[in-house]
Amino acid sequence: MDALESDPGPVKENGASYQCNYCDKELTRKIAQILLFGLATACVDNTTGLFKGPASVAVITRKEMIEYLTQRSQMYIAEAALEGDGNVASLEEFSDDPTETVSILVDEFASSKRNLFGRVSGWLSSEGREEKIDDFMQEMETNSFWPADRREAIAAILLRNLDLKSTFHCSMKFDSAEQLTEHKSQCRLRTLNCMNNGCKAKFSAIQAEKHDSECPFKIIPCEQMCSESVMRWEMDRHCVTVCAMKLVNCPFFQVGCESAFPQCNLEKHCSEFLQSHLMYVLRMIHKQEASMEELRQRVQLLEKSHSLNELSEALDVRSLTLVIKEQEAKMKRLERDLSKVKDNQERMKNTK
Repeated sequence: MDALESDPGPVKENGASYQCNYCDKELTRKIAQILLFGLATACVDNTTGLFKGPASVAVITRKEMIEYLTQRSQMYIAEAALEGDGNVASLEEFSDDPTETVSILVDEFASSKRNLFGRVSGWLSSEGREEKIDDFMQEMETNSFWPADRREAIAAILLRNLDLKSTFHCSMKFDSAEQLTEHKSQCRLRTLNCMNNGCKAKFSAIQAEKHDSECPFKIIPCEQMCSESVMRWEMDRHCVTVCAMKLVNCPFFQVGCESAFPQCNLEKHCSEFLQSHLMYVLRMIHKQEASMEELRQRVQLLEKSHSLNELSEALDVRSLTLVIKEQEAKMKRLERDLSKVKDNQERMKNTK
């Protein structure tokens, strides 16, 4: 195991003081990713133009980079102490963002590993270089060459060295292990596990609210105000597929109704606009054969028929068309029957 790759646990200084060692979890992850990118860059640039790949120098380069970052971060503390004579209020010129400082230090190290070919060619600005760096990063992650937890352990120590204002790490000290233990249970930077089913995220307590507002596994009320609650990551699919409140076009859109409404209001809309839908469908059925006045009369006849419930339950063009045709056929038969009865009555009168 390389230097700095284990958590030192509670720090006991001068044989009497116990210091909390918690760090901002999100920041250590960012720094850990910077470390992986820096190592990939150093290895690729070091072997460019040579008959060997970046993996051939990865072990020794990793060790050198850790040693370099250790020394430089410790020098950073010394420089800050010299500049401010130990007074944090005098450290304004030092960066408040440790990730920025780590990036600078990592770039310095990677630059020192560039071979002659990289320095004198256009390699440093080529797309091929960026692709090789990305490929080597993926290779290291796939092969677990430098696992995330080991990189985060290094990142945490660098963070303690570079976070001069104790913004992203806890520097509180206690006289006993018991006091330290009690503090850790309440420390703003203690590590928490997400309690949402399916989420494996870990984060510092100060980031709990942020994670809660973003967690894809948190069950939240429907954004369209239906009665359902779904996981955040399923919300988009829910809203455009099964949500009762998703907006839909009227099923009679193709024959003229341009209304849009929440899906759950389909039956209500079809009931309220039955007359309009009957007119649209009758116009489609009879096309140019009937005038608007004749169509209105047909609508009135249909509304007065005993099939009003059937008409109201028809929720699309096809079903309403079938009901209308059935009712019109019944009315035609009724008209023929009535005509026959009248004819018979007339004949009986004439024979008397």
